[in-house]
Amino acid sequence: MYPRLNIDLDKFYKNTSFFVGMSKDNNVDLMSVTKCFCGDIILAEQQVEAGVKYLADSRIQNLIKMKDIGAPKVLIRIPMQSEVSSIIKYADISFNSELETIKKLNEEAKKQEKIHKILVMIDLGDLREGILPENVDETVKEIIKLSNIKIIGFGVNLTCYGGIIPSEDNLGKLVEISEELESKYNLNLEIISGGNSSSIYLFDSKKMPNKINNLRLGEAILLGRETAYGNNIEGTSDDVFVLEAEIVELKTKGSVPIGEIGMDAFGNKPSFKEQGFILRAILAVGQQDVNYDGLVPIDSKIEILGASSDHLLLNLENTNKDYKVGDTIKFKVDYGALLKLYTSEYIEKNYI
Repeated sequence: MYPRLNIDLDKFYKNTSFFVGMSKDNNVDLMSVTKCFCGDIILAEQQVEAGVKYLADSRIQNLIKMKDIGAPKVLIRIPMQSEVSSIIKYADISFNSELETIKKLNEEAKKQEKIHKILVMIDLGDLREGILPENVDETVKEIIKLSNIKIIGFGVNLTCYGGIIPSEDNLGKLVEISEELESKYNLNLEIISGGNSSSIYLFDSKKMPNKINNLRLGEAILLGRETAYGNNIEGTSDDVFVLEAEIVELKTKGSVPIGEIGMDAFGNKPSFKEQGFILRAILAVGQQDVNYDGLVPIDSKIEILGASSDHLLLNLENTNKDYKVGDTIKFKVDYGALLKLYTSEYIEKNYI
């Protein structure tokens, strides 16, 4: 069945093993961020076999899927108060920045007779989640009064929203704050989490602060790419995941629509490049399934023209291959495209 996402399990395992080895060489444990593959049990189990210590996700539904896998489960999106019961039941650790929510987690942990572990997130400039440095002390002072909550670490998120690059300075600030609070409040910190796939480049430059002992990796493992500067990482594969979609129409047509141009199906006014008559293919996959601007045709002579909700339009005029209706075309994917493909129930997942 098509469209389908082909998943090379051997390459996936090797990518995971590569980063487990790199991290161990730098005295860092890995949290594998499983959200991009929606907590897929097959892939999560492979990662634990390869040496990943924690499985981390932004959705409690995915942690529930993985509940029987023998690794600590971490909720990395700041909890909703409406989901505290499920968090205490299914997440061993959660990332937090709101005191009132932490109090709700404490109340629920009492009910379930558990001690819930948390990482306190600190905002060091990216302006996504986190307590501002000047407010962390007073927040920790209140958290340690809670009987069923245990602070096991501090963390930071960088690049995801504001694009702020992890550095020796801002991660050094995380370490400084963590050590001060550990000493002041007699905490026993297990984790100082220095960010995500954008922090990897600091290993090569030897600028990762020594006390950073955890990273949360998603894109680096999945696509062999660091996310600070967007560079591919030597020794990893960037084609673990390949989209394959079927040609449903193949005709020579003009390159510019005829008539007055208004809005497209998504409310945008499109523009077109005049190329004369070209061989145009329509594939049975669209924006309901994938971000088409995150696709790279493996046949480099193919040009992506655009997409509607159900169709992907291509220019095959310059390719040397003799495509026919019913043939399939393959694409590498970026992180956003992969996330949408995995979320779509209309994309078959094909393990190879």
